Amino acid sequence: MCHLAVHLTGSQEDGQDIYQEAFLRAYINLPRFRFECSFYMWIYRIATNLCLDHLRKRPSRSRELSTTNSPEVEERELMDRIPDQSASASPERDLTSRVLGEHIVRALSNLSPRERMVFELRHYHGLQLRTVAGILMMTEATVKNTLFRATHKLRLELSGLWRAKETRISSPCSAPMR
Repeated sequence: MCHLAVHLTGSQEDGQDIYQEAFLRAYINLPRFRFECSFYMWIYRIATNLCLDHLRKRPSRSRELSTTNSPEVEERELMDRIPDQSASASPERDLTSRVLGEHIVRALSNLSPRERMVFELRHYHGLQLRTVAGILMMTEATVKNTLFRATHKLRLELSGLWRAKETRISSPCSAPMR
């Protein structure tokens, strides 16, 4: 849940604040927990609502590319520094991967907070649609529709990237000279 908050807010500090606030609110409201859903789903619902509130309060929806100090990021950065001895390793592939990652982050920032929440809960956290629906207090059909819209928006935004790459590859300037 902390990973979700950090990922959605783009900030280690904001994510940790939301994570702590979620547990504080759960503790304070524990007598009001009615066992209509699992405790896991209830606490996730609190955290996702706090994340949605945080995203809505931002002056603009653009997400800054920030460097976080989470253990996963530090581990990835450490792994990036270790030279890859495989035959398929290449600086061009590494650069392409990093640029693609930046484009994906930008594309995600263009989704509405609710679309982004549904997309990330489903694809980054691997939750079932039924669970996502329960967490966000939506019907499963609404979650499917929201996920479809989010995926469509991401495809449209990222398809421009692929068209630009195909244009560069097939441009006359890149053809071998005779």
